[in-house]
This record gives sequence, C-alpha cells and structure tokens, in this order.
Amino acid sequence: MLKTLAGFGAFGLFWGAWGAILPAVKAEAGISDAGLGGALLCIGLGALFSMRFTGYLIDRYGGVVLPVAVLLFAASGVLPAFAGSAVALGGALFLLGATSGATDVAINATGSSAEAASGKPLMNLAHGLFSIAVVLASLSTAALRAAGAGALPVLGGVFVLIALVVALVLLPGATKIKPVLQDTAPRKLQPALLVFGGLCALAFVVENAWQSWSAVHLDTTLGASPALASSAPAVFAAAAATGRLTGNALLKMLKPAQLLVAGGIIAALGSALAAVAGNPWLALVGIAIAGLGTSVCAPTLISMAGAWAGPERRASAISTVTTIAYLGFLLGPAAVGLFSSLWSLPTALGGVAVLAVVVAVLGPVAGRAGTRQTS
Repeated sequence: MLKTLAGFGAFGLFWGAWGAILPAVKAEAGISDAGLGGALLCIGLGALFSMRFTGYLIDRYGGVVLPVAVLLFAASGVLPAFAGSAVALGGALFLLGATSGATDVAINATGSSAEAASGKPLMNLAHGLFSIAVVLASLSTAALRAAGAGALPVLGGVFVLIALVVALVLLPGATKIKPVLQDTAPRKLQPALLVFGGLCALAFVVENAWQSWSAVHLDTTLGASPALASSAPAVFAAAAATGRLTGNALLKMLKPAQLLVAGGIIAALGSALAAVAGNPWLALVGIAIAGLGTSVCAPTLISMAGAWAGPERRASAISTVTTIAYLGFLLGPAAVGLFSSLWSLPTALGGVAVLAVVVAVLGPVAGRAGTRQTS
C-alpha cells in the first residue's frame, strides 16, 4: 500500500508544480500561445504511445517497472526547462508524456495489485492523495514563482523530491507484482475492457472539462474577478480529493457499481448547477459538487477492471482501460471549446452534465461486466 500511495503522491507532485510553472516554461522558451498549445498536444501523444506497452512490460518484468517509470518520468520533467523553441519543447513534452503514461499505468497496476492482496479498497484513496499533492505542489510553486524562481529550479527541485521517493520507498524490494508468462496475458481487446475504458473516458471528459474550463467560465461568462476565477481549478481539485477519500471509505458499504452511479449523479447535478449559475459564487458551489461526484468514477472503474482481470492479466487490462480513458482526458477540453464556439460555453458545459448522467446510467452495466471474467 505504501508504494502505491508514494507513487500517486509523486505523480501529483509533478503535475501540480507543472500547472503552476507552465507560464515560466512558455516565457523561457520564447513561444506564442499557439506554439505552446501545439507543444502541449505532444504530452498526450507520448502517453498514448507508451501506455499499452507499459502493461506488457509489467506482465513481463513485474513490479520493477514502477520505480524505473517514476524515475524516468521525474527526469523527463526537467527537460522542458531547457527548451528554447516550440520544436524543442514539443520533443521534451513527448518524452514527458511517454514517461507520464508509463507511470500512470504502473501506479494503477500496483494499486490494483495491492487491493487484491489486502482485500481492502485503495484506488480512491490513492487518487485522492494525487489530488492533494497537486494542490500542495501548485500552491508551493506559486510561492516560489512569487519569490522569483524560474522553471529550472522548480522542476529540478521536483526531480530531487521524486528521486528521493523512488530511492527510499519505491525501489527497496520493488513491488509485489510478479511477472506472468508472456502467453498468459491476453492482448486482444475484450468487451468488458471496452465498457470500463469507455465509461472511464466519459468520466475523464467531465473531470478535465471542469479542470480546464472552470476559470474561463467564471471569468468570461460570469464576470468574476481574476483572483476568484483563478481559484476555480483549485476548488475543483480540493473537492476531488475530498470525494476520493470519502469514496474509499464508502466502498466498505457500497458495491463499486453503486458508488459509480452515485458519483455520476452527483457530478451531473454539480455540472448542471455550475453551467446555469447566474453568479460566480453559485458556480463555484456547482464546480465543487461536480468535483466530488466525478472524482470517484475513474478510480472506481480502474479498480473494477483490475478485479475483473485477475493477477495474470491485471497490468494488461489496466493499460488498456487507461489508454482508452486517456482519449477522453485529451479530447474533453477540446470538445468543450468546439461546442462553445458553436453555441456558448454554458451550453457546452451543460453537455458535460449529460455525459455524467450517461456514466450513472451505465454504471450497472460496468457492474455486470465486472462479474463476467473469462479465464
């Protein structure tokens, strides 16, 4: 359990710092907004490139993949600080995305394995710790920025912290995931994995839509002050952390599919409230409710996929689900932008509420899929 929590904490530590230091990375690279947007797409491309392959590596080599992936991820995270052009930044971010995708699969596979070994829920707790680390790292980086720190000191400091986590926690004894025979880990896409991955993608659309567009919604739609508008992502992240910690406890009383349905309904209600709110404070309440609800969906689905798969196919199953789900994470903000240009931003965000309803309605389908494991 400790290795899982340490892995998720290290993952959140980087991404919290990254969001806050991104303006410095852009300025030091000397690129335009368009150049930055194109470079950021390389993160997703790199992740999609590596995620399925990482599942194979875990099946083949076992838990040693986790510390290696996390260390490579931390090292890649320093590279954007040296970029002097859009092309150089894009290359650095492709490597960052590839190692990030590998880390994502490795920590989720480790968490699922720990759940199976202990018989206790863990994934919502681990994802909650990720959210807490994001908030803390973001605030710490903001303080460093205010003191005049640039990209290299911040990203280099994050590398040192994560390297210490790897050396002190992740590397000793590696993890308890054992390699499996190569021909026992299925490579074909099975219907249950499509269900888990598809619903997880929808949950990620909801999650990343509010994470990316909440500040814009408060600023442009509701006329909030810059300080109040910029607080929206932090409100969402804090609510997500709370929801995940609560969801982990609720799994002692509820079945995973029931928690998934409840999370989808709550996310839909919060999204709808935030979309139609007439003032920024009411919108912030809706954003917080949306964060509470959607936060439990993805970790619950990943946990269900790991339980469905069993030890001989767990890493491959999770890599498949997370790869499918990541498409939703990437496309969600772009889809909101597209539909807001066709209609309006509140209308597009109202569509996000509809997707949350779909997650709730199809939650029982995921529950039934989870009982149909094939050997």
